[in-house]
Amino acid sequence: MKKILLGLLGLIVFIVIGFLIYINLSWRKDYSQQYPLRTDITIKSDSATIARGKYLVYGPAHCAHCHVPFEQLANVEQGQEVALTGGFGLDIPPGLFMAPNITTDEETGIGGITDAELYRMLRHNVRPNGMAAIDFMPFINMSEEDINAIIAYLRSTEPVKSTKLNSEYSFLGKMIMTFGLIKPGIPEQPVPMTVSKDSTASYGEYMANAVANCRGCHTDRDMQTGEFIGPDYAGGMVFGPDNLTNNWLFTAPNLTPDKETGLIASWTEDQFIARMKKGRIYDYSPMPWAAFASMDITELKAIYRYLNSLDPVNQEVEQLAVAPGESE
Repeated sequence: MKKILLGLLGLIVFIVIGFLIYINLSWRKDYSQQYPLRTDITIKSDSATIARGKYLVYGPAHCAHCHVPFEQLANVEQGQEVALTGGFGLDIPPGLFMAPNITTDEETGIGGITDAELYRMLRHNVRPNGMAAIDFMPFINMSEEDINAIIAYLRSTEPVKSTKLNSEYSFLGKMIMTFGLIKPGIPEQPVPMTVSKDSTASYGEYMANAVANCRGCHTDRDMQTGEFIGPDYAGGMVFGPDNLTNNWLFTAPNLTPDKETGLIASWTEDQFIARMKKGRIYDYSPMPWAAFASMDITELKAIYRYLNSLDPVNQEVEQLAVAPGESE
């Protein structure tokens, strides 16, 4: 009996060691062949394109809220054009992920990365080394014109050298990568060349889903895989406690037009715009308020009209902000 138990224990140890070796040898999946670099990328760099890119980077696409050092975030919130040198870290179950330097510095930034590699990263979440990235930048449905504008603006920035900080995957993160739970992004529909700005719900859908990532925070998600697990825009995703929220807890509200539980269901268009323009109320709210406060009123109208066109979802989010100690 003792020999049988020792044999079973040995088999379990062998399986565990084999599994660990397999994960550590297999997690760096290369998607370069499935998503080859385009050879027809031509980035326009006229003043209007660069201006649109700058607006997106510091405004609705809120790139600046991640691609600056944490200690510079307050300056971004005050409307300063801080150099996008990276350094902001997000510590979640799959690992510690550091936003990179996206200035044109050749050593530590994007100066050594081609336009085609930048395009593939924005369109498909595939890194220059061929690995899939977690969709922190959910721009896969963005128009060709807007992706072009972002790249054009980034290419126009001054090179700023910074300390190169690498992301570190946890074992869970490596497992997720090994089993293909983090995959390259595939646009949900044919990508438009351009989207004309107006105040319609249709344009609001584009801004909310393809640019501003409203759905990404206002829909409940599995924080281990990033998978959406709740009804669209019905809220429920919890942020904190962590260094970003300073131990506050924030729960994304329900933005559907449900009369009982939708936060903005009773708001007029003017009230919605006024709230967005007012900006931050809670110092540690994870929402990039300054970026959205700088948005064009036409685009804010469009987002409001889109949110009000959604199917109402009755889902109560009782307390949106919980101060440290309140929930104990």
